[in-house]
Amino acid sequence: MTRRRLSLVSVLVASALLLGGCTPGLLSDLLGQGEQSTPTGEQVDAALAEYYEQRVTWSDCGGGAQCATAIAPLDWNNPGDGDDVELALVRHRATGDRIGSLFVNPGGPGASGFDFIRESVDFAVGEALREAYDVVGWDPRGVGRSSAVSCFDDAADMDAFLFGIPENEVGSDAWVAEVTASSQAFAAACAENTGPLLGFVDTDSTVRDLDLLRAVLGDEQLHYLGYSYGTEIGARYADRFPERVGRLVLDGATDPRLGVLDVVIAQQAGFEQALRAYLAECPALGGCPFPADVDAAAAQIRELVDRLDEAPLPAADGRFFDGSVMSTAIATALYDEGTWSFLSQLFSELRVGDPSTGFFLADFYYGRENGEYIDNSFEAFVAINCLDYPVETDPAVIAAHNERLLEVAPTTASPSPVGDVLCANWPHQFSGELGPVTADGAAPILVVGTTGDPATPYEWAVALAEQLSSGVLVTYVGEGHIAYDEGDPCVDEVIESYLLTGAVPSADPQCNA
Repeated sequence: MTRRRLSLVSVLVASALLLGGCTPGLLSDLLGQGEQSTPTGEQVDAALAEYYEQRVTWSDCGGGAQCATAIAPLDWNNPGDGDDVELALVRHRATGDRIGSLFVNPGGPGASGFDFIRESVDFAVGEALREAYDVVGWDPRGVGRSSAVSCFDDAADMDAFLFGIPENEVGSDAWVAEVTASSQAFAAACAENTGPLLGFVDTDSTVRDLDLLRAVLGDEQLHYLGYSYGTEIGARYADRFPERVGRLVLDGATDPRLGVLDVVIAQQAGFEQALRAYLAECPALGGCPFPADVDAAAAQIRELVDRLDEAPLPAADGRFFDGSVMSTAIATALYDEGTWSFLSQLFSELRVGDPSTGFFLADFYYGRENGEYIDNSFEAFVAINCLDYPVETDPAVIAAHNERLLEVAPTTASPSPVGDVLCANWPHQFSGELGPVTADGAAPILVVGTTGDPATPYEWAVALAEQLSSGVLVTYVGEGHIAYDEGDPCVDEVIESYLLTGAVPSADPQCNA
């Protein structure tokens, strides 16, 4: 009998979720301190004027960074209802001749753009861009220091939800009731602790927020660098506000047309390919615990996943390391070729019953450190995705999807027979439409795809560049998630030249690692 905890949607996380922090105060706490930005003075609807004309005040928050808080309407369709959200901002001022603001989003959904820029601006953008731009990060609504999604108060409850083992046999009526009750309890906690915000953390609302921030910071056009899920924000922004597009780079692109089942299939296929790429290179890396035969090595991993489901390894803190947690750990290490060494360490330790590296990788993925959840990235991820995608509940469609999933990802996939039971029990549902983005009339937009990207497969970048009327594809032939500032001079030169001058390549440069 195989027992498996609930499998949730595969995560579109940033390649680098960097933690740390300066905590900005509320807008009221910052009034009268430091310098003020000047809004563009553009014409907006009267109901939005108070938001677009607000002047945020920047305060020194260490490390050369400045922090501020802006206010946006909770419901962009009803901005006069009196309910607002706070958006936490951080910036590093341009060190040379200034072009404007460059907004950066590291992905997710759920990753903190505030932390990313506050702590690691040099990793986020190259020196030439730091000279030319005020580099700006923000936490989208629902995330981190902005008005945020909050679910379980106790880390032990989150541990039980993420790392607990169901008591009943997978697929049985008792198991369905058990995982449904677990999902309902999590959703109820999110609704109670988050309040009305939980229904307004969708990406389209974040797009409206981004346009507000652009105006509040005094930029007539948006200059933007989005990684992974950040490309979804950027693409939708361009489609809604094509006349306000300045220079947009979408690195590790998503395809806005896809439903969640198609996303999961493509991602799991990508991680399967990335895992096999690791296994092919493993013997040359040193300390490889596998034979040179990739198929034989993959079979050993599949056997290990099944064995962990039969007999999960307990941790001293009461958590269990089963096949699902192992799959999460493997995916985390596959985001970057530079972290493949963690895989060799993970598999070597598991051979002797030690899940230490496995828990380390899974904890990084979930934002867990020293027994506490130090950010709300997982809660925000679920809340945003449940609003951004329709839920499939047809048993026949779910069964066909699961069959396909096992075909494309035979090494680690163990699909849930009830599908996405968490979003199916979410208090707020998807209400929009999935479809292509065109951004007719927008300035050229750079779309960057990596051929070996496991999280946002290369074909998504190709598709997005084709959808956008002014999309320009830049291919990086290599492994890992995202391409810019990862050490390839060809990619860096193309992207930085575009952001500095607006010039795009006449043809796909096909940068090669």
